[in-house]
Amino acid sequence: MASETADEYEFRTFPAAAPDGRADAATRNWLVAESRGFHEPRMTPEAIDLAAVDIAADGRRLTGAYTTTTPESALGPDVPVATFAAYEHTLNVGGAELLPAHLIAGVTVRPTHRRRGLLRRLMTDDLTAAHAAGQALAALTVSEATIYRRFGFGTAYGLDSVTVPAGQRFRLTVPTTGRCELIDAHDLVSIAPRVFSAFHARTPGSVDRQHAYWRRSAGLAGPNGAADDTVRAAVHYGVGGAIDGFAAYRVHEGDRATELEVIDLVAANDGAYLGLWELLGSMDLVDTVRFDAAPADDPLRWALADWRAVRTTGRSDRLWIRLLDVGTVFEARGYLPDAEGEVVVEVADDLGFAAGRYRIRVAGGRASVTRGGSAEPDVELEAWVLGSLYLGAVDARTLASAGRIVERTAGAVGRLAALLTPVRPVYGVTHF
Repeated sequence: MASETADEYEFRTFPAAAPDGRADAATRNWLVAESRGFHEPRMTPEAIDLAAVDIAADGRRLTGAYTTTTPESALGPDVPVATFAAYEHTLNVGGAELLPAHLIAGVTVRPTHRRRGLLRRLMTDDLTAAHAAGQALAALTVSEATIYRRFGFGTAYGLDSVTVPAGQRFRLTVPTTGRCELIDAHDLVSIAPRVFSAFHARTPGSVDRQHAYWRRSAGLAGPNGAADDTVRAAVHYGVGGAIDGFAAYRVHEGDRATELEVIDLVAANDGAYLGLWELLGSMDLVDTVRFDAAPADDPLRWALADWRAVRTTGRSDRLWIRLLDVGTVFEARGYLPDAEGEVVVEVADDLGFAAGRYRIRVAGGRASVTRGGSAEPDVELEAWVLGSLYLGAVDARTLASAGRIVERTAGAVGRLAALLTPVRPVYGVTHF
């Protein structure tokens, strides 16, 4: 365990550990602090051990800020007042290979210790270490949208919450392929990873899932680690008979209406996605179907006879991206085969990782990036803006209209938008 003391706080970094399936003391106290930070119910000892096994399997490195003095009756000195976790998984950026990504999670600061620089210290130290280790990109999902731009993170894409009427109003006007069957939800533990792997490989914006996901989707690990017996599941079989999609759901019976809540829906192809929706929308004794992780441009809406049947009730940002090595990430990214051109981009970055002038040249579906040079910039922007642009779900012209991109060469924003058109719709169903 590495530790460093600064004034009234001691910072300790250590690997999550659960020897013999039991959380060690440091991991246990860190999890207690994290759950308090997110206003979650008190964790049972069993839930703590289960969570520790999961985050240890992810290879998470945990950092806590600990007070050097603890007032009477306050939480003990071994329970951190701020938490931070990091680990590595892959991000699909539309290129030939999945890109290693530095993922950040579990960021909390106890309300009695806010505005003392703890978050800045934790985030800056972590990004500095990730950059020094050769990581090209960091990513996170957030609870508060106003915090992370200052650290160079930009919203890369969002998801919609939708409700769809079940029954007669739910009618697809396109033929579906394959067929669906209900399964024992517990079987998703073995089925879901295979389906997700195929989805992850084809979907720009997808982040590989953490260890805990499969038990949650299967209803084996609900609140406080206990099984959730309300979870049901279905799978889609492709034309060849292989499972290529799954949905986990639960049904809520109300006084006036019954709602089917989609907990998780992953499809390895478009046919599986529409096929699963056809099943969910035709369930007996259900009035509406709710899904809180629908694509922002959902093909379901275009496949239904009644366009208005899909009602968007909310929109949330899903993935925030922070570029640490501009050349590496843009050369790893995928581009349309006919994309061709170049743009010189000037990036301002308070933390310095992405700061500089870059010539991004695209030809034949590949990019080459040159840093520096004497050419004047075509566009100027901040690091977080480049993070938002990176996957292509956010249009450069929109950000220019919002005053976030300064165009120095006429037409450069349009060229940049064209070059960054994604090879497939950007989407992801991983929260971390």
